[in-house]
Amino acid sequence: MEVLELGCVTERTAIMRLDRVSAARGEDILEKTMSIRFSHTLVHARDKKASSAFLTRILGLPPASPFGSFLVVQLDNGVSLDFLEVGDAAVRPQHYAFLIDEDDFDAIIDRIRTDALDYWADPRKQRPGEINTNDGGRGVYFEDPNGHLLEVLTRPYGSGASSTQA
Repeated sequence: MEVLELGCVTERTAIMRLDRVSAARGEDILEKTMSIRFSHTLVHARDKKASSAFLTRILGLPPASPFGSFLVVQLDNGVSLDFLEVGDAAVRPQHYAFLIDEDDFDAIIDRIRTDALDYWADPRKQRPGEINTNDGGRGVYFEDPNGHLLEVLTRPYGSGASSTQA
């Protein structure tokens, strides 16, 4: 593989340039540029409109977009949460964690408190009304209308020096 001098271009631009070089040579573009990336996940909900609206409001995201039978909440990193209505069927609660910045944390915790939602510093819900400081950041857990355990955190686990274990 040849080395390209990138200068001040983004990784995406560099990949596109490599794609053009590979295509001109008749090489398999996907083999050179494809990496494993998380794309989307399904979120089962009794009411997909209410559930997606809850998430977008709490996280401060744009409204969900319809796609087939789904309502799609697009995250900033290209990953989407695709809400699927299951009607009266039981929803098996899942855990969804969102890495956010400090300013977003302040706004989100304000919305959680304004809505009088229960929140916890830990996933076992043994520290109600507290904010954890894992890895030198901040984080909380709270439930959506279907019982999914949502988490917002400002530092990835294992990234910081000080930690309050949950």
